[in-house]
Amino acid sequence: MQADQAKVGMIIFLLIFFLIYGGLHLYVFLKTKNAIVMGAKATMSLIAFMVLMIFAPIIIRLFERSGYEPIAYLLSHVGYTWAGIVFLFFSCALLLDVYRLVIFTAGFVFQKNLSSIIPSAFYAFIIPCSFAIIVSAYGYFEAQNIRTERLVIQTPKIPEEMGTVKIVQISDIHLGLIVREKRLTLILRKVRDEKPDILVSTGDLVDGQMYKLNHLVEMLQEIKPQFGKFAVTGNHEFYAGLAQALEYTKKAGFHVLRGKAVSVSNFITIAGVDDPAGKIYESSVNTSEKELLAHLSRERFTLLLKHQPIVDRESSGLFDLQLSGHTHKGQIFPFTLITRLRYSFNSGYFKLPNNSHLYVSRGSGTWGPPIRFLAPPEVTVIELVHGNNSK
Repeated sequence: MQADQAKVGMIIFLLIFFLIYGGLHLYVFLKTKNAIVMGAKATMSLIAFMVLMIFAPIIIRLFERSGYEPIAYLLSHVGYTWAGIVFLFFSCALLLDVYRLVIFTAGFVFQKNLSSIIPSAFYAFIIPCSFAIIVSAYGYFEAQNIRTERLVIQTPKIPEEMGTVKIVQISDIHLGLIVREKRLTLILRKVRDEKPDILVSTGDLVDGQMYKLNHLVEMLQEIKPQFGKFAVTGNHEFYAGLAQALEYTKKAGFHVLRGKAVSVSNFITIAGVDDPAGKIYESSVNTSEKELLAHLSRERFTLLLKHQPIVDRESSGLFDLQLSGHTHKGQIFPFTLITRLRYSFNSGYFKLPNNSHLYVSRGSGTWGPPIRFLAPPEVTVIELVHGNNSK
């Protein structure tokens, strides 16, 4: 019953997505028509291109699953880059339209001709168009500028004689048609530089057909922290095919935690839960987070791996640190404002009640557009040290 409801929810989500995405294209089309005089052939060509772009996410997945990877690869770069450009164009154009409406209203109210400071239809198109292209070009390079973020947690649960325990978090890499060898090399270079004691992946490691990504497994296998590598499922593990995604993640050397916990070197317990997307595919492990954590020793430091940055109130105080991802911090501003509405904990560090902590990664890769704007990718370094205070 719950699975059926989840499937209905997914169908509704897809309908809403394509309605919104189609609406954005209609807005861009009307802006273009108002600014540029086009003949019938040019108009029909633009319409055809936009229809193709609207349904590109589905077409790409069909081509990829059917084995036509070169076509899927080309269309993914064109389609997803276009999606980023459309979003940026819409954001800037909408702001200009609001400005034009305010000036027009002020002129009407005060009976003054303010047309000289209202951009024409041409400039109301060319300004957002220029903005979208420039920001997309910048965002392409920002997406490859992997930052290293650091967090120090002081806790009496780490033995003083151990010194510093270094945990490195990667999240939301989305290995697939867009994120491949070049991006993974940049990410793993940051990981190697830190010489982690533990490496964790908080979901969405993969985003495509696993058999096309086998050559990347060896790159991940080369990272061998002394206390191991641990991972949890994200929503895209289920979208890409759970069985293949789990096999791929395990081949990469990760111990996948699905509603279970493991003790690491008698000083830290690492627990992990499935992403809620598993309910849609009836593939989720049904162990509740509270049930999982309630049986763990509070004498040891408890690290909870959970893809989405949702804090379960019933788990308050049952873990010391939760590591999450998923939001990408919006990936492309101003989408950040939307993810903040959906997730109270959008990115960064948060101190929770009962001496628990949460860190939400911006993600190490990209999903959809190979672009990031004001939300650079990251590899996160968490240093656990002996002490009585946390920061």
